[in-house]
Amino acid sequence: MRFSFLNLAKQALSAHRNWPEQWRFPETKASYDAIIVGAGGHGLGTAYYLAKEHGMRNIAVLEKGWLGGGNTGRNTTIIRSNYLWEESQGLYEHSVKLWETLSEELNYNVMYSPRGVMMLAHTVHDIQVFKRHVHANRLQGIDNEWLTTEQAKEFCPILNIEKNMRYPILGAALQRRGGTARHDAVAWGYARAASAMGVDIIQNCEVKGIRRDANGAVTGVETTKGFIGTKKIGVVAAGHTSVIMQMAHVRMPLESYPLQALVSEPIKPIMPCVVMSNTIHAYMSQSDKGELVIGAGTDAYTSYSQTGGLHITTHTLDAICELFPVARRMRMLRNWGGIVDVTPDRSPILAKTPVKGLYVNCGWGTGGFKATPGSAHVFAHTIARDEPHPINAGFTIERFKTGRLIDEAAAAAVAH
Repeated sequence: MRFSFLNLAKQALSAHRNWPEQWRFPETKASYDAIIVGAGGHGLGTAYYLAKEHGMRNIAVLEKGWLGGGNTGRNTTIIRSNYLWEESQGLYEHSVKLWETLSEELNYNVMYSPRGVMMLAHTVHDIQVFKRHVHANRLQGIDNEWLTTEQAKEFCPILNIEKNMRYPILGAALQRRGGTARHDAVAWGYARAASAMGVDIIQNCEVKGIRRDANGAVTGVETTKGFIGTKKIGVVAAGHTSVIMQMAHVRMPLESYPLQALVSEPIKPIMPCVVMSNTIHAYMSQSDKGELVIGAGTDAYTSYSQTGGLHITTHTLDAICELFPVARRMRMLRNWGGIVDVTPDRSPILAKTPVKGLYVNCGWGTGGFKATPGSAHVFAHTIARDEPHPINAGFTIERFKTGRLIDEAAAAAVAH
């Protein structure tokens, strides 16, 4: 017997008691006031804030696959705002504040857990860099503190602090308000809330082209479901932004890499926080299911593969087993690769483009999930008012011409 995935999805949604009656899988209209390309957390969040705060209800979110099936369903759930530069601090701190009340905002439990994010120092250089972050954050009113080796062990008892390690732990920076959230819940929460306000979420609808008029302004998109007219297009398609933007003849300063991650078999709670290490390229937390969530680095080559190189995972597990000896007997449940867009300065582009009516949200590298609500909020402002919000004013495409870069090259802890 053959089953239709779409019909199964419809049945599952209709059976879910929390979905509103107006949730639907709509057919496309002839035109919309705005189209968002990409039904991940950022795209759905953008649609939600366009509807809620800017009164734009005739909106469509187009997704070539299924809702939340891209990087939103493949990330490692970490939330923090302990970045170095003021522009980054403003954006990520805005996001953390939205995370804190997002479950109430959406009436949907995104499982936000401020359990703390601890970043380990293994060298004198690490100590200097993290203390610089601590001071820079405090100057902006963002919490961050320095811990001794013993204090780090007290905060995370399963941490190995023996001096005979290959990379002994010399201290750590801790952001107590950092933490985790359920990786795909934010997408479903935004989807449900946006749909309740009339936003159309159209799955299995791949964008194949962008139409422009004689003056160069956008007039709509060609899709696998036909042409859809609009005067505003927001592109939020992690890992494939360059492909879509090329349809409007806009060249993006991006490279796409597979980013590795894995989870263990589920166990009872042993990991009280998130622990990250730049030097050994690994980080770990524990999910609500009990799995140890382990993040690795990016592959050394550009690719659209969602598998990635197994050697990256192997090196990461070597490091994890030294940091957390208790994990040595664990079994890996599954591993995967997400596709991340990376800019030359490892900071996002969140801006208008040279094409009238075309806006882009991309280049997050490993920082996309933690920025979800803040990014969506300011991107909606940018689209609705055709000008940047003060928080994202620095994240322009033009900065790569002027040299006003936001160089967060070491901020991702493992990927750069």
